[in-house]
Amino acid sequence: MDIQRYALMIALALVGWMTLVEWNAFRMEHSTGRTLAAEARQNVSQSEDPTPTAAAELVGEASAPATTDLPTAPTQPTAHEAPAAPKAAGELIQVTTDTLLVQISLVGGDIVAVSLPKFHAELGRADRPFKLLQQDSDRNYTAQSGLIGPNGTDTAKGRPRFTSDHASWALQDKQDRLVVTLRHTADSGVKLEKRYTFMRGSYVTELDYAVTNGSHQTWQAALFGQLRRDDAPDPSATGGALGIQPFVGFASRTAEEKYLKHKFDDLADEPYSAQTTGGWVALVQHYFVSAWIPVDSQTNRIDMLRSDSGYNIARFTSPLVSVQPGGTATLGARFYAGPKDQYTLFKISPGLDLTVDYGWLWWIAQPLFALLHFFATGELHAFGSVIDIGSGAGNWGVAIVMLTLLVKGAFFHLSAASYKSMAKMRKLQPKMLELRDRYGDDRQKLSQETMDLYRREKVNPLGGCLPILIQMPVFLSLYWVLLESVELRQAPLGGWIRDLSVMDPYFVLPLLMGASMYYQQTLNPPPPDPMQAKVMQFMPIIFTVFFLFFPAGLVLYWLVNNVLSIAQQWVITKRIEQEP
Repeated sequence: MDIQRYALMIALALVGWMTLVEWNAFRMEHSTGRTLAAEARQNVSQSEDPTPTAAAELVGEASAPATTDLPTAPTQPTAHEAPAAPKAAGELIQVTTDTLLVQISLVGGDIVAVSLPKFHAELGRADRPFKLLQQDSDRNYTAQSGLIGPNGTDTAKGRPRFTSDHASWALQDKQDRLVVTLRHTADSGVKLEKRYTFMRGSYVTELDYAVTNGSHQTWQAALFGQLRRDDAPDPSATGGALGIQPFVGFASRTAEEKYLKHKFDDLADEPYSAQTTGGWVALVQHYFVSAWIPVDSQTNRIDMLRSDSGYNIARFTSPLVSVQPGGTATLGARFYAGPKDQYTLFKISPGLDLTVDYGWLWWIAQPLFALLHFFATGELHAFGSVIDIGSGAGNWGVAIVMLTLLVKGAFFHLSAASYKSMAKMRKLQPKMLELRDRYGDDRQKLSQETMDLYRREKVNPLGGCLPILIQMPVFLSLYWVLLESVELRQAPLGGWIRDLSVMDPYFVLPLLMGASMYYQQTLNPPPPDPMQAKVMQFMPIIFTVFFLFFPAGLVLYWLVNNVLSIAQQWVITKRIEQEP
């Protein structure tokens, strides 16, 4: 029996099988579970003015989160619904910065829309910025915040109505910060200023509530911030004709759990609640994330649930703050809405960079991305430090080619040993055919004589499998990197490849990869068994079909790797064949 041939066939099959398993896991495990836009729009229309159906519970470590749209106060059983933000143009103010296009409702002061002008909804459409948060017939996804508790303004009677000095705000050319101030005065005489501070070049918005107690009684309230979303599909979930649907759901961090993911459907069965110092809550989707980051020195409550009105909600609630008559206080938090740039997220809050999820092979994927980032930008991020050489390729496709060269160089000696073994196997083919003719009817004797021949000639029949087995984890890790890294979204190689994160629109790279795989097969020793030979002839075709739908960047990596392998194997094979 030709052990080397069978082992090589098994190794090739494993590559295809594990790749399909990874893709299927990425699609199934990370899907929302509810991806019909019509169903989502129906849920939104039925819950535009939700009504609580259960009494709110007291907040405590052992209590479950209430299933209403607003949180319960830390010491008061007052949880009430948050009406949908108004759609009238006069009740929305517009905010424009270099990185964000924001709409804020004057009812509640909620952020009801966020678009990202530096990221296009469609390739080549600079006039259509990507919508991250929005409230319309396609999607209901907002960032709400307010004050609850004994003197909170967000009560069963409704949300507070703010006023603004301007209907539109814009960050000017020479301006680094833009403060948008909303004002509200309660009947008791308590004055509130809800301030959003936007910064140039940043996707972080600072939220501050400035409270001036003009009443004759102690004022008490707690700040909350929450992300509220329906089950509409992820607008950024692209990746080719295979219909990949990356994870859409909530993530959080507490003192006990450094990173937790929560599917929307799971929260419908089992809400999540925890008390933690600091922490954050985030809504994760393909390439983008939004997150509330409360003050890290205070004890906050984290809740995630599906409300009775059908919305998925992740929120934090801060402790009660007391303000004496005539006194002032400020309550604050930060809000992030932007790309999943792991190096930026790492600086904002511990663990927020983990929303860039490379799966169980993260320990390989992270160094691969660091190298890709270095080749493309000239910045190497490692262990919290940055090495900047000041220049990079500026093209992520070129960076992939450079990474392939580096990986190939790392496995050069291992590949050389493997190709030497295969070249010797090729040279031994006449002797193996002779043994087959002599012992063709005695399979046991043929196997014994074949193994004796391998030992005499010092040939490892499994040597040819090692390069493929070794590179499988690298291949699968790069697959995750290309799918999860926002830096590669709509990143061009050149020519017809305008987006490395999706499949080649004309299938040129997959066909070239298949051709290179077929040619490389001609350098290998042909299987003496006709059935094995036929199976091996079909392997390039099977892999070409697989690669038709893979991201172009991944196919580019495999194609360049094949070309380098062919060159190395051809030189070694010719050298071995010329030996006596």
